[in-house]
Amino acid sequence: MSSSRFFVLIPCAGSGHRAGGAQPKQYQRIAGVPMVAHTVEAFRALAGRFAGLAVVVSPDDREVQAALPRFPGDGEYLLQVGGLTRAATVRNGLAALRQKGAGAHDWVLVHDAARCLVTSSQIEALIAACEHDAVGGLLAHRLADTLKVSSTDSRVSQTLSRADKWLAQTPQMFRIGMLLDALERVGDAVTDEASAIEAIGLSPLLVPGSAQNFKVTFPEDFALAEAVLLSRKKAIA
Repeated sequence: MSSSRFFVLIPCAGSGHRAGGAQPKQYQRIAGVPMVAHTVEAFRALAGRFAGLAVVVSPDDREVQAALPRFPGDGEYLLQVGGLTRAATVRNGLAALRQKGAGAHDWVLVHDAARCLVTSSQIEALIAACEHDAVGGLLAHRLADTLKVSSTDSRVSQTLSRADKWLAQTPQMFRIGMLLDALERVGDAVTDEASAIEAIGLSPLLVPGSAQNFKVTFPEDFALAEAVLLSRKKAIA
């Protein structure tokens, strides 16, 4: 176990219809660069950490080469095995990694292409927290807002305590064999990897993330993501 390697898998096969636009959201530009390129660069900054970095796209994807013109490089894989759901895309990507030599006990960090604001320090924090854990875990952010449950006519039916509530983020880090088995057993309905692990009776570790590690989903999210990226560039300059 101590010699386990780390792999990154970025599912990039979604249509992103909630974001609007003429192309899938992962290929729309933020601060002049396709969103997925920002995401890939966050992991490339830690290239020495990973045995492999994979981007999983649909078999008929015709835009990824323009978005990532220098991908794949050494130790990188462009896997054209994406499925109709996120779970299917991740499952197919994991199977492809196994075929390329990844071991069942190696770790995989699965990260949303649309979480383009993740930082190297957040990725390192997840690895440090999970690499000796029996299950693995995920970045998550404590819920700050009051949580309401709606009725069928969009009225408040209940207010829930937020004390123990977290917003799931990515990366989510699990053993490749464990995660692949869980996804094969639970099917395509789960929306994140932790849910598949939970469904087989295990409890992933919650690792504090950041509010800035949000998933670009709606049209208004693009301006916010761009503002964060530009502010970071100014801070470095």
